[in-house]
Amino acid sequence: MLTREQLLASASEIIDPTYGQSLAELQCIRDLVVKEGQVSATVLLSTNDESYKARLQEEVTKAFERAGAAHVHLRLREMSDYERNEADRKKQASSTAEQTGAAQSQAAPSAATTNVTAPDSGVNIIAIASGKGGVGKSTVTVNLAVALARLGKKVGLVDADIYGFSVPDMMGIEERPQLENNRIIPVERFGVKVISMGFFVEENTPVIWRGPMLGKMLRNFFNEVEWGELDYLLLDLPPGTGDVALDVHQMIPQSKEIIVTTPHATAAFVAARAGAMAIHTNHQILGIVENMSYYSCSDCGKKDYIFGRGGGAKLAEELHAPLLAQIPLGVPDNHIAEPDYSPSVYKADSDTGNMYLDVARRIVELS
Repeated sequence: MLTREQLLASASEIIDPTYGQSLAELQCIRDLVVKEGQVSATVLLSTNDESYKARLQEEVTKAFERAGAAHVHLRLREMSDYERNEADRKKQASSTAEQTGAAQSQAAPSAATTNVTAPDSGVNIIAIASGKGGVGKSTVTVNLAVALARLGKKVGLVDADIYGFSVPDMMGIEERPQLENNRIIPVERFGVKVISMGFFVEENTPVIWRGPMLGKMLRNFFNEVEWGELDYLLLDLPPGTGDVALDVHQMIPQSKEIIVTTPHATAAFVAARAGAMAIHTNHQILGIVENMSYYSCSDCGKKDYIFGRGGGAKLAEELHAPLLAQIPLGVPDNHIAEPDYSPSVYKADSDTGNMYLDVARRIVELS
């Protein structure tokens, strides 16, 4: 079966003209998805020269086809400022290594074995919580994770809603994690490494477990998964203040939180409990996301506040945290025939996708 590693290896000889390194070294191949011989990926451009774009499209396509791809769909986009800075840093690091003969540093143990929950790991851990179900917490989680990845961050996502797991379906993930050297390799989608209880149950069967078993599974997600190098690890918590939320607070005292609510007064009232739990356990609340804030008419642009107004602002005031965004009610404009189809991830150039990018930028500033 064709793998991501084989595809990346096939493109290892393609050199970026600006930085003089391979696309693989620069991590210029993103969102790589393999499904029944069909391959889709995003390729980052260091220059917007049209002749280079055409040549790169041809070279990457041929490389993937040599590796065994039956059909290749590529999206080419220019590097963001952050991604250029990262490429400059990699180029400088490579140059320094060559000058000092740093073969030893290249053979050093990989950061992949780092305990991501250790306070000194350098990983920003953010738990996404809500007081009750049905407010779109998981939708906010997956779109925030994707937005951070679009900013060039290395992102992991733990679907810690063990009873109500939904992240794989929301992101359009159909493959399962692989086991290598007794370590679980998370599934990568839209540049986000994902692990979920949904990968380990058959045919959407219910999970009938008590608290201690849930805590053990959560620890496995942190300790048995080969996360590699991460900047951010997002946790999609179950709604409320039950066993899993308490386990997270105890296991990861340095984690921070985002609280999701709707504008409805009752939803905000219940969400305040999740916020109070974070405060009680000395966890910083990065902010509030008010989801389903309004419905915007596609024809006239008029906003209808279906669930009322003011819940998010009131919650932010009560918890002394910023209101990060007011996300409208709606679904992504995705088509099932698209190679990168997912039911719940908004495109980067959509209005809602841009809102999530703004939230991601705020999170980077706050963390």
